[in-house]
Amino acid sequence: MPALDKETYGLLEENIIQNGCRDSIVIWGDIIVDGNNRFAICSEHDIPFNTISKEFVSREDALIWIISTQVSRRNLTPIQLSFFRGTHYRADRKVVGNRSGNNQFSEECGQNDHIPNALSTSSRLGQQYRVSPKTIRRDARVAETIAAIGEISQEAKRMILSGDVSVDKKFLERLSSASKEDIAELAEKIEDGTYERRPVAAVVSASGNEDLPLSAQWAREPALSGGGFGSDASVSAEMRQLESAIGSISNDYFSTMQRLSKATSMAEFRGELRSYINTLEDLYQSIC
Repeated sequence: MPALDKETYGLLEENIIQNGCRDSIVIWGDIIVDGNNRFAICSEHDIPFNTISKEFVSREDALIWIISTQVSRRNLTPIQLSFFRGTHYRADRKVVGNRSGNNQFSEECGQNDHIPNALSTSSRLGQQYRVSPKTIRRDARVAETIAAIGEISQEAKRMILSGDVSVDKKFLERLSSASKEDIAELAEKIEDGTYERRPVAAVVSASGNEDLPLSAQWAREPALSGGGFGSDASVSAEMRQLESAIGSISNDYFSTMQRLSKATSMAEFRGELRSYINTLEDLYQSIC
């Protein structure tokens, strides 16, 4: 969790000095899972405190408990909320995978089919945090990118979460499947202060879309063509709705590619492509 600002920490310190440490510090073995600030203040001023022990099966279980407990207490920024919700999701999926004998994340679609009325992880956490399941899955990709940046530079991670540098959440989401080299490049730019959010620019020439990558040209076709499986009268309405949804997603992707400048790095292009694929995967999850 982000550190308390000086004013908030000072108020907490003043309260504990005057009234004692009224809330117990929660520990898991010799690890503090709730009450790090209280422990620091009590240690500095030689103030007695009580502890409560909790048992967790794994680090992920402890992490889930910490996030669930702390998020409701803190006034978090949108990027911080995304990071912690996404971290909760990723930890939860790992726990599910471990308990099922598979250390890899289970597929969201059908992973709990054997449990009556079971909710998917994203649906369950969406209810807990009062957001959509799709938002939770997007948060997971944001958290994955920020965690990867943190492995390279803790300072760059801190700067993102503190708001010292503004990085678009959609861009972070798209980088979730980027190479280590791309992540390292971004982390380095953030840390040395050379990262800038660049404005997008239209690149399609007046004569057509020949300046776009082939993948962008292809993505335009499903929504523009009059054929496809939806043109057959025997196809169900559901299939026609699916074709329409895919066409809409593809059009959105094509519009995005129009806005990217020719100077856009391959990392950003791969990010856009990954976002397009992720959106298709979200559509797949919704119909499972």
